[in-house]
Amino acid sequence: MKKHNFGAGPCILPEEVFQKAAEAIIDYNNSGLSILEVSHRSEAFVEIIEEARDLALELLNLKDKGYQVLFLHGGASFQFVMIPYNLLETKAGYLHTGRWAGKAMKEAKKIGNIIEVGASTNKNFNYIPLIETSLENLDYLHLTSNNTVVGTQMKTFPITKTPLVVDMSSDIYSRILDYSQFDLIYAGAQKNVGTAGTTLVIVKEELLGKVSRSIPLIMDYQVLINNKSMYNTPPVFSIYTSLLNLKWLKKQGGIPAMQRMNSEKAKLLYNEIDSNPLFESTVPLKEHRSMMNATFILKDSALASKFAKLSLDSGIHGITGHRSVGGYRASMYNALPLSSVKALVDIMKELERIG
Repeated sequence: MKKHNFGAGPCILPEEVFQKAAEAIIDYNNSGLSILEVSHRSEAFVEIIEEARDLALELLNLKDKGYQVLFLHGGASFQFVMIPYNLLETKAGYLHTGRWAGKAMKEAKKIGNIIEVGASTNKNFNYIPLIETSLENLDYLHLTSNNTVVGTQMKTFPITKTPLVVDMSSDIYSRILDYSQFDLIYAGAQKNVGTAGTTLVIVKEELLGKVSRSIPLIMDYQVLINNKSMYNTPPVFSIYTSLLNLKWLKKQGGIPAMQRMNSEKAKLLYNEIDSNPLFESTVPLKEHRSMMNATFILKDSALASKFAKLSLDSGIHGITGHRSVGGYRASMYNALPLSSVKALVDIMKELERIG
């Protein structure tokens, strides 16, 4: 039985993406070669990465607006280092909204002057904090749009002349936004783009070339742009899977369709969490709750074993909360069907019935 995969990452992907990726592992496009052995210098792969770059911009409505697309190694965490190396000259601001924002800030402090413009540490990051510091004279402001560990999500973004850098690893392509308000967007692929192994970076090229430090070539965005993401051997299979997923997303109706479906899934689950007396959301302010990652607890921990058995029997996988916070977390990325959320809600109702 195919499980209902609520895992926070690696993510669920559409069935047709799994099928096409599996076929390509055996024989890519009737070439007699597996996608795993196709040369990154070949015409076949150049076509893959060029189409992926084009779709990455098209779906965000960023084509012909001065942005460049990179598919890089190292996960989103490597961008915690690359961003300050490329952009930090005098001072940068970071909004501290959780685990990943904190890690990004920690790495940047090793490179230059960093200020915390706001934080929600006082309540274990269960809300999105206000920006309490002036944004003037900053090289950039770093934000994390969605927080997978604690289940919060930014719904609005500051209007400022300061360049906005945003980690969208867990909610890119999931909702309608004016993506041109961001100067650099980055996202590990394994949550809402494709498989682990590549990181998507979308950067406004005019942002680059303004730091005085010597940047290692393998970390220099401009060098990587000039080499079309192939300064060294790129993660071919991960990029190919990302392309398949982006094509699927476009076929579904793009981001507007994703927002409609994601809103419906989130509404269904949060309604059950709020109405079921056995459960409680860990994010009390509804306007700060994530559409991608719903975090919640059982009010009576003695019921945990019953809930675990109901989950196992119903094929529900990956709802255990992050190890740092416990509880439960249901990740509802783009490819998760509404039927999976209904299956989770059904066992929550069943637990209430049997007590």
